[in-house]
This record gives sequence, structure tokens and C-alpha cells, in this order.
Amino acid sequence: MEMTPTEPLYLCILVLTGAFTGIISGLLGVGGGFIMSPIQYWLLQETGMQPDLAIRAALGTSLFVILINAIFVTLKYHQKRAVLWKQATIMGVSGLIASFGGAAVASELSASTLSTIFGVVIILGALKTYSTPAVKEKTEIISNPVAYIFAGILIGFFSGLLGIGGGVIGIPIMLVFLHFDMRKAIGTSAAIMIFTSFGGSAGYIINGWGQTGLPSYSLGYINLLNWLLLVVPGFLAARKGADVAHLVNPEYLKHLFVLLMIYVGLEMIGVI
Repeated sequence: MEMTPTEPLYLCILVLTGAFTGIISGLLGVGGGFIMSPIQYWLLQETGMQPDLAIRAALGTSLFVILINAIFVTLKYHQKRAVLWKQATIMGVSGLIASFGGAAVASELSASTLSTIFGVVIILGALKTYSTPAVKEKTEIISNPVAYIFAGILIGFFSGLLGIGGGVIGIPIMLVFLHFDMRKAIGTSAAIMIFTSFGGSAGYIINGWGQTGLPSYSLGYINLLNWLLLVVPGFLAARKGADVAHLVNPEYLKHLFVLLMIYVGLEMIGVI
């Protein structure tokens, strides 16, 4: 039996998803697309939408939610001096351009291909993050701007392709290759997401403009009804998550981050 977007269950699932995503966004510096996208993908299919359209709408809408969350999470981390703005700007600008390209590629791929890529990328990032210390007291971060340009391109492309803010890609890169500690990686990741989610959102709007089969209140591949139900509770919860992050041991934050990534990655591949 098909579900409609106005049913209480549909609305409740999205509101709870938005709140949980906001907490995770503030706590771990990730956009939460790896949570929002699978849930929206399932819900949109339950309304009768074709899978290929459903996954693009899920990815595009998630990016638009992430844009709002990222702005407020970044402000919180900036107040705690955990955002490296020079590095974030370099990665963010290169990532913005690349995320637009990733969104264009996503509009040409099937749902099964996108979900498999999504799962594999997240699991690989989780495994590499697990083996990297959360706190680095003696190692200086990389200073070569070229390294940050390449990092931004990788983060941005996968952000646009997979409908994620880029934190699940960016945090492992910053920890492993750029020698950030966990808290600065989280804060800087949030700042980068402002750029990448903006570029990716624009890509999904433009590439989905005029597409038939999309639900009411759609702006390209972005569904504004879903966006509203996700972004309001997400915004309220994200600020609290950022406050809690500075009270928790960075190693615990890392382990939570890794567990979430592995679970969602396996789910998108279809293992669980």
C-alpha cells in the first residue's frame, strides 16, 4: 500500500530524521546525508515514485538541508576556535565547483549504481578513519595549498554525487592525509560543507528542472516539503550537538562516527 507525503507516519519519520541528523551534524561535523538520503529514498519510493527519481530527489533534498545545518554548526565551532578558515576556504571553493559536477554525474546514473557507490565510499572512509588517532599533539598540519585543492575536489565531487555534505569523505582526508586532530577536522568540515552543499544543491536544481514524475513542491530534484520537515528540527538540534562535542573525548567521537558510517554503508549496498 502506497504512503502519501501528508500521512502522519511520513511526516513523523522525516521530523525525527531531521532532529537526529542535526545532532549528528553538530556532534561529528558531518552533513548527515548518509542518514537522510537512505530514509528519504525509501519514503519517496513508498509514495510510488520511480527509484531513479527517488534517489536523486533524496540526494538533492539532503544537500539543501545540509546547507542550512552547516551554517549554524560552523558558527558554533568558530566560537570555540575549531575552524581553520584558510584551509576550509581553499577546500570549500574547489569543492563547490566539483560538487556541481558530481551532481551532474549523479543525474545520469541509476539508483542501484548510486546506492552501491554511496555504500562503498562510506565504508572505506570509516575503515581508514578507525585506524587514525583522533588527537595529534605533535604533528603539524600540511601547509601545501595544492593538497587542500585536491582534497576539496575529492570532497566536493563525492558530495554532489552522493548527496552528502562531504564530512564522511572530508574528515578521513583531514585526519589521515592533512594531519588535523579530530575537533579541528570536525569544525573545518562543517565550514567546507557550506560550500559543497551549495554547489551540489544548485546542481540538483538545474539538472532536475522540468523533470517529469517529481512530487509537488519540487525545485528541480529538491523536494521543498521534505526539506522543511528535515531542516527545522535539524537546525534546532545541530546547535546542541556542537556544544556536546566539546565535552566528549575525541576518541569516542571517532568511534561513533565510524560505527554510523559502516552501518549506513552496509545498508545502502544491501548487505543489511
